[in-house]
Amino acid sequence: DLILNFEVGIALYQSSIMGSQDAALSSSSFLEDKSAKVFVSGHRGLVGSAIVRKLTELGFTNLILRSHAELDLTRQSDVEAFFASTKPEYVIVAAAKVGGIHANNTYPADFIAINLQIQTNVIDSAYRNGAKKLLFLGSSCIYPKFAPQPIPEDALLTGPLEPTNEWYAIAKIAGIKMCQAYRIQHKWDAISGMPTNLYGPNDNFHPENSHVLPALMRRFHEAKVNGAKEVVVWGTGSPLREFLHVDDLADAVVFMMEKYSGLEHLNVGSGKEVTIKELAESMKEVVGFEGDLVWDSTKPDGTPRKLMDSSKLAALGWTPKVSLKDGLVDTYKWYLENVKQ
Repeated sequence: DLILNFEVGIALYQSSIMGSQDAALSSSSFLEDKSAKVFVSGHRGLVGSAIVRKLTELGFTNLILRSHAELDLTRQSDVEAFFASTKPEYVIVAAAKVGGIHANNTYPADFIAINLQIQTNVIDSAYRNGAKKLLFLGSSCIYPKFAPQPIPEDALLTGPLEPTNEWYAIAKIAGIKMCQAYRIQHKWDAISGMPTNLYGPNDNFHPENSHVLPALMRRFHEAKVNGAKEVVVWGTGSPLREFLHVDDLADAVVFMMEKYSGLEHLNVGSGKEVTIKELAESMKEVVGFEGDLVWDSTKPDGTPRKLMDSSKLAALGWTPKVSLKDGLVDTYKWYLENVKQ
C-alpha cells in the first residue's frame, strides 16, 4: 500500500507540474516564424527527407541540414560544437539506425549503441543551446509484443518486447523518457511522436533488408520486367497491418510542433488496417504485374495484427490525407525514377 500510494503521489505530482507547465511551454508558434532555424537530423532518410519537403513547401527558409559525412551525430564533441555554432531554435530528431529483423538480429550492439548516442547527443545539446522545442521520433516497435490492439500510448512498458528488435526499441523508449525527464526537470518543451509502418519516396528497397511494402514492390516490379509467371509471397496473407505515407507523417510532425506540448508521447498512424493479401493485390495492380500471386503458407505469418490507437492525435485535430492506393502509385513512380534496376 505504501508503494502504491507513493507511485500515485508521484503520478499526481508529475501531472500537476506538467499541467501548469504545458500551458506555459506551448505559447510559441512554430508556423508563425518561417525564418526560424530548424535542424532536421537524418534529412536524407525516408522520414527526414519528407519533413524537409514539407517544411520547404510551407516556406521555411532557414533549414539546417547536415549529412553524416558533415556531422557524425554519434560523436558527442562534434554535436556539441555544431549546436554551439548554429543555435537552432527548433529540432526534429529523425536520424536513427534502422533495419529489418535480419539486421536487428545480426547487429544488436549497433542498434542500441548508435541510437542511444545519436538521441542523447542531440537532445542534450539542443537543450543546452537554447532550442525552443524538440520533437523526437520513434517507432511502433516500442510497444510490448502482446500489446492490446489497437495499441494505446499507455501500453508502453507493460510487457516484454518483441525479441527480434528489442535493442532498437529500448533505445527509442530511452529517447521518450529522456524527453520527459528534460521536460520535468528543466521545464523544456521536448515532445515525442511514434509513427506506425511508414512507406514512400526514399524508402529502402533492398532485396533482403527492406520492410514488407517496399520488398513487395521490388519483387513485383522485377517479376514484371523479367516476364515471370508468378510471384510467391510468404505466409497466408491474413495478417493485418497499418501503413502511413511518409508525407502524412511529415504533416503530423508540423502539426505536433505547432499544436502539441505534453509529457506523453503520441501515436501517429493512419488508423486503417489492410491484410497483407490486400496489400499484395493492390501492389500487383499498381506495378502492372500480369502473372499469378502465390501464397506459401508453409512460411510464417508473423504477428496477426498490429494497429496503433492514434485517437489522441486525432482528437487534437490531425487526420491523414494520403490513401494507400494513391500512396502506392506515388511510391512506385519514385521507385521507377530513382532505384537502379
